[in-house]
Amino acid sequence: MMSDTLRAVILGIIEGVTEFLPVSSTGHLLLAERFFNLGEGSFWNSFTVLIQLGAILAILALYFVKLWNVALGMFTNSDDRRFVIGVLVAFLPAAVIGAALGGFIKSYLFNPWVVCFSLIVGGAVLLWVDQLDHDPHEHDATKFPLPMYLTIGFAQCLAMIPGVSRSGASIVAAMLLGADKRAAAEFSFFLAIPTMVGAFAYDFYKNRADMNTEHLGIVAIGFVVSFITALIVVKTFLNYVTRNGFTLFAWWRVVVGTLGLIALAMGK
Repeated sequence: MMSDTLRAVILGIIEGVTEFLPVSSTGHLLLAERFFNLGEGSFWNSFTVLIQLGAILAILALYFVKLWNVALGMFTNSDDRRFVIGVLVAFLPAAVIGAALGGFIKSYLFNPWVVCFSLIVGGAVLLWVDQLDHDPHEHDATKFPLPMYLTIGFAQCLAMIPGVSRSGASIVAAMLLGADKRAAAEFSFFLAIPTMVGAFAYDFYKNRADMNTEHLGIVAIGFVVSFITALIVVKTFLNYVTRNGFTLFAWWRVVVGTLGLIALAMGK
């Protein structure tokens, strides 16, 4: 039997590696739980949401100076204020739709078949976007037009379907609206902050009565592991996609989704 500590470490690594890549962290975590018996029951379902905060803190650490300057300037600088409003506008669709349909989505869509099909379809979309004759005119994630922020926010809602990828949906939308690859990826990082903090707060509040000291210790392990892993991945990812695009991640999605379907068809 695998210890809870080892499960927490493995799931923390999966979360940290996949959260900001366009491959769907939720999809990978669900498949890992299904095929490798890494987690089952309400605690582990909450665990995979709670450790996302570790990955978010990695973004706060990497972009601390920029975000601190924006926070200080939002009351005196119109550009900083517009960016903060833009992030909140982009976050709003997910907050509303998530609150209205969250229960339905978890009940009917959180299954490995949906994940595998979503991974494959999302991989095909990434391959298509990567092959477009892209002529970006937006090069700074903090200066997108407000309608562009809102459109990206609606696109992010597609990631409520497990396997779609929150970062993938927002990156593709930003690129189709004229952002370059780096700016699109960076905005997906910034948009993750309110989105995932909100999901963390909601899930922790909902399940607080079921959390004991042992559970909190396991969450802390996954939290730290996801934080360290995400720190490494984010910096590497930005440099990689700027030079090479998304083809690697597209094929990764297709391969994982196809192997998952084969395993499910075999009754695994």
